[in-house]
Amino acid sequence: MVPQDRRTQLLRMEEARRQTQRQLDIIDRHTARCMTALIPQLHPRQATYRRGRPPDPGAFLERYRANLAAITTERQPEIDALSRKLARQDTAIAMLRERLQSGALCA
Repeated sequence: MVPQDRRTQLLRMEEARRQTQRQLDIIDRHTARCMTALIPQLHPRQATYRRGRPPDPGAFLERYRANLAAITTERQPEIDALSRKLARQDTAIAMLRERLQSGALCA
């Protein structure tokens, strides 16, 4: 393969990797938006003392974590697939960069 073709291929591979990373970022932003929208519903209905007991401060955090886990679980197969794809792309890009560097030294 001609070095210029390899450089072009490297640029294409890097752009494909950026697209994959963008997809993962979109999923993260979607999760954050969903959780932000759920926060008002997670607060206890009555924040005052009931029968002499203070409100449980850990209850909100428990509800938050449970909802976050549920939302993440829905998208987990997609997240896993994109993460594997990203790892493969990183490996392929590293190998191509290595070939380009070794080809530049030999030429």
